[in-house]
Amino acid sequence: MTRRLFVKCGSPEHSINRRAFLRGIGGALGTTVGLDVLGGPLLANQLQRQQKRVILLFLSGGASQFETFDPKPGRPTGGPFQTIQTSIPGYRVCELLPRMAARMHKTAVIRSFSSPNTEHDGRGVTAILSGERNDVGTMQTPSLGCLLARELAQPGSVVPDHVGLYTTYVGFNLNVQVDFASFLGARHQPINILNQLAPQGNQLPAFLSDRDHRDREALRDQLARGFQSSRERDATVASHRMAYQRVRGLMDNHRLFDISQEPQRIRDLYGHSLFGQQALVARRLIEGGVPFVRLNRGWWDSHGENFEIHASLVPDLDKVMSALLEDLEQRGLLEHTLVVTFAEMGRTPTINAMRGRDHWGRCWSVTLTGCGIRGGVVHGSTNADGTDVAQDRVTAADFFATIFQAVGIDHQKEYAAPDGRPIMLTPYHTRPVSAVLA
Repeated sequence: MTRRLFVKCGSPEHSINRRAFLRGIGGALGTTVGLDVLGGPLLANQLQRQQKRVILLFLSGGASQFETFDPKPGRPTGGPFQTIQTSIPGYRVCELLPRMAARMHKTAVIRSFSSPNTEHDGRGVTAILSGERNDVGTMQTPSLGCLLARELAQPGSVVPDHVGLYTTYVGFNLNVQVDFASFLGARHQPINILNQLAPQGNQLPAFLSDRDHRDREALRDQLARGFQSSRERDATVASHRMAYQRVRGLMDNHRLFDISQEPQRIRDLYGHSLFGQQALVARRLIEGGVPFVRLNRGWWDSHGENFEIHASLVPDLDKVMSALLEDLEQRGLLEHTLVVTFAEMGRTPTINAMRGRDHWGRCWSVTLTGCGIRGGVVHGSTNADGTDVAQDRVTAADFFATIFQAVGIDHQKEYAAPDGRPIMLTPYHTRPVSAVLA
């Protein structure tokens, strides 16, 4: 066996540079961007920027493909809006998307997404966020966000792995939980934030000092050790202890949720809607090392007055989505960040008696931008009236495999389920949509 000998040259410059390098690595793995904890902020910044991360813009309630990325002007299903030319030759989008139209050459659109799901109750959204698995029996499989959080999280990181920012929860039930870590463990469950910019209790109350909090943490940790007596119990206790440890990390990094630290120019870029402000928080979070953020923008369930609803919601989506992509790009983050737009369903081609569109799963549009994606691709198509896929149908499993591939994750990687069965990230024989991958 060949051994390599590393000889220290004795130069003071060498010693200093070596220490700076090691400190930089420590900073990248264990601290947030810009916090000079270990003395190497520049290298820490560079290494952390290369960490892969994902932001999901989830259009809760089901945005209409006709009023966004797959318009059908002049057809009975088309509706009143006109189309505009995008920066992709020959591809037109709804006139409500002028900002995104100008930068579509940097985005991939899949117009042929298809799903059997036509519901957005808890079960419907949970199913589609878990890839609509039918190959694992009754076992609850982890959701996309939890899987990405598990795969992309940095060892030793003290920031959350998974954050959900909501303008509305699923449907009208604010207690519905649609993201499940399942057997991955509590660490990868989301921190859910509804109608605000930061989680509650992310700073110490005035009556509790930092010293008192650390003493309480030490006492809790000591008591927890007394419960460890079996492998199964050890796993439960370890998960419980980790949850408390990460609360401390959340408090230490509470500034990530504070958009008042951003220049006014950046805040104006995103706009002052709740969705825009939450998108700015999302950018700060992924810049600080959070691997997965879901922005839940609702409510798109337009059974009545579809066109009025979309005339209100789509311009906000256009402004916020384009601002997020521009900001990420200018900061050098977009090449390592995947931004996805997705929903639990699309809207019907038929316009009902209330000038609305109902639930539709047969075909609708999704987009991908940034890390691992070939911009300017329009993949798949629907027929003239948008009633079915005409070419290159894409399932939820195909789409998830594409997301995993884009951020460098093997979509056929296996986990061991609690009963010992191997569970792949996506079902056997699933193939990513290679046309949109760089």
